[in-house]
Amino acid sequence: EPQLVESGGGLVQAGGSLRLSCAASGFDFDRYAIGWFHQAPGKEREGVSCISNSDGRTRYAESVKGRFTISSDNAKNTVYLQMNSLRPEDTAVYYCALTITCAAMMEHGTIGVDYWGKGTLVTVSS
Repeated sequence: EPQLVESGGGLVQAGGSLRLSCAASGFDFDRYAIGWFHQAPGKEREGVSCISNSDGRTRYAESVKGRFTISSDNAKNTVYLQMNSLRPEDTAVYYCALTITCAAMMEHGTIGVDYWGKGTLVTVSS
């Protein structure tokens, strides 16, 4: 069964950076897309970014374009989310998600996700 394990969350000041990792196992990594969602307290889970492991194409939510970069190391079955210029509004639990395509995830939200990680908390202080 597919497993996704996030790491790298923590507390950072506004303007700082963090890199999240999602270690994947139990499926053919190269055939699927991996994305990141975030969920702030009292809010819905929202798609942040996604990468297609078959061709490397990426997608981003408007709120993070130019600040976040998603990448994939297919040899390590790991996806990274480099988050720069962090803002207090980026504070949330960040979840790694397995999806068939990035279009499915970014256009259909959580409905387009097949498996989830347990999440890692990112807190940005002002």
